[in-house]
Amino acid sequence: MKRKLLIVGFFLYFVAAVLHLAASHGVGVPPAVGFTVRWLALACLFGYAFLNRTLTGWILVSMVLGAELGADFPHAAAHLKILGDIFLRMIRVIIAPLLFATLVSGIAGHSDLKQVGRMGIKAIVFFEVVTTIALFLGLGAINLTHIGIGMALPKTLGGAAGVSATRPTAAQFILHVFPENIAKSVAENQILQVVVFSILFGIALAMVPGEKRKPLVSFSESLAETMFKFTNLVMLLAPAGIAGAIAYTVSTTGFRAMYNLGELVATLYVALFLFLFGVLLPAALIAGVPVRAFVSAVAEPATIGFSTASSEAALPRAMESMEALGVPRRTVAFVIPLGYSFNLAGSTLYLSLATIFVAQAAGIHLTWGQQIGMMFMLMLTSKGVAGVSRAVFIILLATADQFGLPHGPILLLLGVDQLMDMGRTTINVVGNCLASAVVARWEGEFGKENGSEAAEPVVAQ
Repeated sequence: MKRKLLIVGFFLYFVAAVLHLAASHGVGVPPAVGFTVRWLALACLFGYAFLNRTLTGWILVSMVLGAELGADFPHAAAHLKILGDIFLRMIRVIIAPLLFATLVSGIAGHSDLKQVGRMGIKAIVFFEVVTTIALFLGLGAINLTHIGIGMALPKTLGGAAGVSATRPTAAQFILHVFPENIAKSVAENQILQVVVFSILFGIALAMVPGEKRKPLVSFSESLAETMFKFTNLVMLLAPAGIAGAIAYTVSTTGFRAMYNLGELVATLYVALFLFLFGVLLPAALIAGVPVRAFVSAVAEPATIGFSTASSEAALPRAMESMEALGVPRRTVAFVIPLGYSFNLAGSTLYLSLATIFVAQAAGIHLTWGQQIGMMFMLMLTSKGVAGVSRAVFIILLATADQFGLPHGPILLLLGVDQLMDMGRTTINVVGNCLASAVVARWEGEFGKENGSEAAEPVVAQ
């Protein structure tokens, strides 16, 4: 029944588009007919969302509802911006404690890298090189396409004081990075200062003896889990916030902003494919990983990641598949979970792409120096949230706060986030699996524990 409602809804929208096209060519189609067909389609989508009972379904409906309200009732829709503002305020509350908890637990919780030694260093080097390439690939893609430029946004939704309005000197910027009062930094939403404090705190905690370190590490892990649950609660407001923002945008500027969002989705997938075949594939060939067997092994966890948009959902099968491929269990058990903090290639590529898109949409010119500064911040703030659906949205909002970018375009991005999340999660999963195989190759242990024939059951699947 759910699938039928979804298909009927999209079919009716197709009919409405044909009627609109016919009316634009002079065919006598009463406007009331198109209006009725569109709202019947929306009713079908509401039925689908009600039966499906997932946040993704309600976000889909909220996008269509917001567009319809903005187009059909523009005066009333202009007052719905408050819904988006409320949602953004609730998200901003999460940023500082979430970053603190994930960075501290990620750094102090992996203090056993000293014992792991050589394998840990190789894994970290691989992670950082790959994610840095992903960041700059996303940066290059958005600067090449300029798809955010010309995006029609209302001034109150897209307008903000740009970073170039009060450009600090290099010395002022460096000084501003370091906090003098962490409570003041949190209160003023100085995200980069919170990040620096959290990293130094995590390093200091990692140097504390085990028994004294354990309570604070446990507290940080508990705080991180609590903030993730808090995020899930706030995300229940996402459909209302998205509907309000899109209704306000469409009522004020028309549908041009929706076209730019579609172009952003297409650009992201092109960049992800370039990363897959231009970075991950050469890395596998250089390291000597058997590509055909690896593709067969990673197909199932990658499919799980794509369909659920959750790296955590794919984790168990990813570990099983890599062990069956010939990666020793101790390598799999160390590298893949570590990758959830340090190897977020798909997420970091999206973040660099989306951040510059927001600046372009708001009409803010960023120098190359400012863009490089953003990339540096994203390298730090993106650690530790790969397994949580839509947590990347929080990192994007934190970066916008730090560099004076408006929140309005970011809220519109959440409307198409599910489509983009599926792609970036798939790359996260494939990248982590490849990392375990590459590290095993570098250690000379690939295939020794399980035997090269271990890949055969995976191929047979």
